Amino acid sequence: MTGTDTGVGKTLVACGLLKAFAARGLRAVGMKPVAAGAKPGARGWKHEDVERLAAAGNVVAPREHVNPYCFQPPIAPHIAAQQAGAEIGLERIEESFRALAALADVVIVEGVGGFRVPLGPAADAAQLAARLALPVVLVVGMRLGCLNHALLTAEAIAARGLELAAWIANHVDPQMVAADENVRALDERIPAPRLARIAYVPAPDPAAIASLLNVGKLL
Repeated sequence: MTGTDTGVGKTLVACGLLKAFAARGLRAVGMKPVAAGAKPGARGWKHEDVERLAAAGNVVAPREHVNPYCFQPPIAPHIAAQQAGAEIGLERIEESFRALAALADVVIVEGVGGFRVPLGPAADAAQLAARLALPVVLVVGMRLGCLNHALLTAEAIAARGLELAAWIANHVDPQMVAADENVRALDERIPAPRLARIAYVPAPDPAAIASLLNVGKLL
C-alpha cells in the first residue's frame, strides 16, 4: 500500500481492505514497517496508524512484527532513525513480514509517505516493496497536483518490476476543481483498475470504506 504523498489516506484504505478481506472469511493482518510520529504509551511508543491497523484486522499478532520500527518525531523516517541512533534494516522488516504471513491469509503492508521515501543511506520504500515482491495498491490523494504525482508513482512502481494491482481515488480536498475530469484522466492513464472512488468526509469510517472496495479484484 503506497500513496502519492503523506496524508492521502493510506491507513484509511488499508483498514478498509483489512475489514473487506475479513468479511470474506480470510485471516487479515496489517503491517506498518516504519512509523514516525509516535507518542509515549504504556508499553513504549504508540503510533495511531499502527493501532488502527491492529484494530481493523482479525489476527492478533506481535507488535514487533506489525511495526518493527517506530519513532517519536513526525519527520522523514530516515531522519527520525538517525536522531534515535537507529538504522532501519530491510532484512528485519522482511523477517517480520514472513512471520505475519505465517499467521494470516492476507498481509496489508502500509508504506510510509510516498513510494520513494528514504529509509536510510542506501534504502528507500521502493526497495522494501521490491524486496517483499508484493503487488502494489496506490492511493491517490485527489487534490491539485495529484495527476503528476500519481503518474510518476505508477512509473516508479513499473520501473521496479512490481505489479500495480489497483489504484484508489481518495478525495482529500472537498473543494477540488474538476474532480470528475481528474479521476477520468487517471483512469485513462494508470495501467491498473480503479478499486474505488472515495468521497470526502470529515471523519471517514473504515467499515464504510470496506463496503466500497471490491477486493475480489485483488484475489
